[in-house]
Order: sequence, then structure tokens, then C-alpha cells
Amino acid sequence: MGDLPDEPEAAGPAPGGGRSAPRRIRTDPEHVERDLSCLVLTVVELVRQLVERQCVRRMDHGDLADEQVEALGLTLMRLDEAMDDLCDRFGLERSDLNLDLGPLGTLLPRD
Repeated sequence: MGDLPDEPEAAGPAPGGGRSAPRRIRTDPEHVERDLSCLVLTVVELVRQLVERQCVRRMDHGDLADEQVEALGLTLMRLDEAMDDLCDRFGLERSDLNLDLGPLGTLLPRD
């Protein structure tokens, strides 16, 4: 078996004139760890944003006491800081977590 290149090889033009699809993926441990970290953090960020939206809805409807609103606000701020810390730890930006789903758009809303 010969050595595999570090960069994926392009398979040629994609249908519709878009970007070409790679024929091979990187399999070295550094990239696998980073990509897996990115995938896990993407799921965590999606859940965090859903929880945040639900909390805002409940606050808007007056379903929460003032103490609960204060506790939720503090918790959401800490979760946001924790996401920043995890992204820093794995060398990722928040924008790296927003997967492009092709014709469906991006997974996370753009700020």
C-alpha cells in the first residue's frame, strides 16, 4: 500500500457545478479527534440553543418566578462560557460548529 496524501483528493466537479466531493478522508489521529470534537460540540451547542429558546418562551409567557428567571439566566450564561472554553480547548470557533446541510441551509441559525 502506498502513502495516502494529507489532503483529500477531489473527485471532479459536483453535479450542479458545486464544490467537488473528496474521494478520501483524512485518517490521521489529530484530524479524527478534532472532527469528532467538532461533531460532539455541534450537538451540545444545538441542545444548548434549544434549551435557551425554551427558557425565553417560558419567561415571555410568565411561567417562571423571578428567582427561576434569575437562576436560568445565570445557568445559560455559564453554559455559554463553557462552550467557549471547550471550543478554545479543541481549537474550534463557534462558526466551525455550524454544519452546512447543503440545500437545507445550516444546522444552527446564523447570528
